[in-house]
Amino acid sequence: MPSSPREKKTRLILDVAIKLFSQKGYAATTMDDVAKTAGISKGLSYFYFKNKEDLYMAVTKKAFDELKGVFREIFKQKGRNGLEMLTDLASSYIGFAHSNSMYNDAILNFMGIMQQYTQEENHGQIHPLILESEHFKKLLDIHHDCGKLGIQMVSQGIKDGSIRPELQPEVTFYTVWSMIIGYERLTGPVAYEDKDIKIHLDNWKPGFIKLLQDMLKGTIQAQKPQVVQASLF
Repeated sequence: MPSSPREKKTRLILDVAIKLFSQKGYAATTMDDVAKTAGISKGLSYFYFKNKEDLYMAVTKKAFDELKGVFREIFKQKGRNGLEMLTDLASSYIGFAHSNSMYNDAILNFMGIMQQYTQEENHGQIHPLILESEHFKKLLDIHHDCGKLGIQMVSQGIKDGSIRPELQPEVTFYTVWSMIIGYERLTGPVAYEDKDIKIHLDNWKPGFIKLLQDMLKGTIQAQKPQVVQASLF
């Protein structure tokens, strides 16, 4: 819990920013909007956050902290094997993304920034105020925290026998996470049903979970079509 006046003010500005970013979107929200809604002067808001980009990076860090809490809660549960933890993670992440769409968008936006950041020649495509943000620098240190927990879930599954032993934990987890993110991104298009596409959310989610489980357990096997012999006479 925030205790000092500075911590309380910082939390207030963050909470207001999260509310406004959720309601109006990042582009349409100004620092003046944040200051007015928080009941402080615009100048004071700049004392706590250098600019809107810095504020958004602080919100993004909070989003990662919240998501890490989801991962940690699943990982610390007793009596569950690795496959069960990853199955719970899939459902929990989807729930997190739908209930906290602004957080999820901030996390995915940061992943997009990292695609540019990891290639030095593309640094110029990133807003310079983002690169200067102390919160962006903190994100560079903590954005793999969720991945580290997910890798431990896979390792646990390999150890307890619920996940096939030949899988490599790091590759496996990041592949699973990419599948979960892709599923969440496609729920909108799938919900908009097309007469030529025989899929809807009610049957896709259980099918997705089962396919994920089968992939991790190693129960997916190619089957050759059976040859039916018949006489022409």
